[in-house]
Amino acid sequence: MSESEVAGSDIYLQPTVVFQRGRKYMVCAKSGHGKTSLLNFIYGSNRSFDGTIDYGMPVDSPFALRRDKLSYLFQDLCLFSELTAIENVRLKNNLTHFKSDAEMEAMLAAILPAEKKDQPVRTLSLGQRQRVAAVRALCQPFDYLLLDEPFSHIDHQNAQLLADLVCREVDNQGAGLIVTALDAIDLFNFDEVLHL
Repeated sequence: MSESEVAGSDIYLQPTVVFQRGRKYMVCAKSGHGKTSLLNFIYGSNRSFDGTIDYGMPVDSPFALRRDKLSYLFQDLCLFSELTAIENVRLKNNLTHFKSDAEMEAMLAAILPAEKKDQPVRTLSLGQRQRVAAVRALCQPFDYLLLDEPFSHIDHQNAQLLADLVCREVDNQGAGLIVTALDAIDLFNFDEVLHL
């Protein structure tokens, strides 16, 4: 691919996959078939792959890329268990200064029972933790939001609430969305479904 074929902030995975900002993608595969690895390659937390990833923009450091361009809801959530739900969200926002206190509170209130906000994360159900981690991922600017099996522990009603929250933030930022799943999910209006 020539330099002239790289435009804007699209992510090119050579030779055949192009993720474009402003579009929604679902990556489907069975367990152990590379969904998490693909997101880790894009995020830069795993560099053990052949080929190249072209971000279509200068990348001075992986830290700047993660701070300003990519946000990631990890499958293992990476929450601090002794901190409360709101403290976990604020921790990220203290680094980015992207959301106001009122915005963070409103996002949590939309997807979590009010009394859970001030409880240590270790006391929350896995589905509640998953929702807290998702809100934390929304507390930064991004060109792409990476969600690794984001609804695996959430019932359909709460998954829809979370999907609505995610869509609003993705659309507000004009960002791309890349979601992995074991099977097709109908919570987003995906532009493309990829099968690994």
